[in-house]
Amino acid sequence: MTENIWAEVQGMRRRAVVILIAAVMLSGLPQRGVGALPATVKLGAVIPLTGRFAGGGGQVRAGYEFAVVDVNARGGVRVGDRQIPLELVVLDDESDPTKTVSRLETLVAQQGVAAYLGGFGSDLHAAAAAVAEKNRIPYCGVAFALHAIHQQGFKFLFSPFIKSPDIAIGTYRFLNASVPSEQRPRSVAIFAERTDWGRELARLWTTRSAEFGYRVVVAEEYSVGARDFSDIILRAKAAGAEAVFSVPTPPDGLAIIRQMKELDFSPKAIVMIRAADAVSWTQALGKDGDYVVLAPGWHHAFTYPGVAEINAKHQQRFGRPADVLVGPSYACVQIVVNAIERAGSLDPVAIRDAMATTDLQTVEGPVRFRSDGTGIVPFVLVQWQGGVQQLVWPQGAGATAFQYPAPPWRGR
Repeated sequence: MTENIWAEVQGMRRRAVVILIAAVMLSGLPQRGVGALPATVKLGAVIPLTGRFAGGGGQVRAGYEFAVVDVNARGGVRVGDRQIPLELVVLDDESDPTKTVSRLETLVAQQGVAAYLGGFGSDLHAAAAAVAEKNRIPYCGVAFALHAIHQQGFKFLFSPFIKSPDIAIGTYRFLNASVPSEQRPRSVAIFAERTDWGRELARLWTTRSAEFGYRVVVAEEYSVGARDFSDIILRAKAAGAEAVFSVPTPPDGLAIIRQMKELDFSPKAIVMIRAADAVSWTQALGKDGDYVVLAPGWHHAFTYPGVAEINAKHQQRFGRPADVLVGPSYACVQIVVNAIERAGSLDPVAIRDAMATTDLQTVEGPVRFRSDGTGIVPFVLVQWQGGVQQLVWPQGAGATAFQYPAPPWRGR
């Protein structure tokens, strides 16, 4: 009997040793249980810092960086009962959507990011959204208006940024509210970039024109990177177009303006979304870049909480008030941080679910999301005036008068 008891005791000791060894070994492994949190909360951003979209990408990066600094200045991100510093990991996709995909995969494999932040340009965001969905990681992106991305059933894509249907309607409403009826540019030429976004917005501008009292007299496509736009410009001139609507890349937009001047085509209004976002626009064109209207989603004249502080930081760092894409990018970080704190977790699915119920005052105004991830946000139009981007819509505090009509090139 005694021998049996002793054998039992020895067996218990051996089992206790095995359990202790296992516990020691497991303590050296990454812990994912309750209370096991990383040293920093990583947000992964793939941004075009070189290539055709570098100008816009630089603004997006600045917005992210300012936001991360501000979050950490107040102690970091609250996850449950802990405050954890926020860390921004930035990779350059060189304005190439194939590299957007590979860089996003790198962020997951090597960095373990809690959420993705997007770059600039609809084609890059389209590539990114599919990766985010596959990896089930929430993605917040601005500086893209392509609505079709949101019609693919993606659940992890969120964009607090105006989309094509709102731009099309908003363009006409703006002109009708800003220009007396007898002076409006009733005949419109559309220079449609041969891309998903170019065609989407050209179709919407065309189909919604008549109800607002406009007529599309020319709708011509061109290839990205084209050097000669003379054919479509001369067609618009011959048709008597009084306004030109387009969504070119920055290099294409510069070329179109220069060739419009060379061919003496002077429309009364030019809406050139995306191309005119960056400060390089006025640096390259000078006075020829004035009077062009763009839809960047934000302006430093806004009076929302935090805007004045962003302007001060931007002024100190870059020598000018905050660029138009800095605000929406900053807002993306606000939205992600708010979602993490409401979720109380770094689980990507929990963060995604919290983002879907966002109802937050940000530096770009109040933000909520529709079920397809599109943001319910203010519609903003900005015009280049005297080498400076001025807020012209919405009307009210901070806005300046829309300068119309644009004078002939030789009169500038």
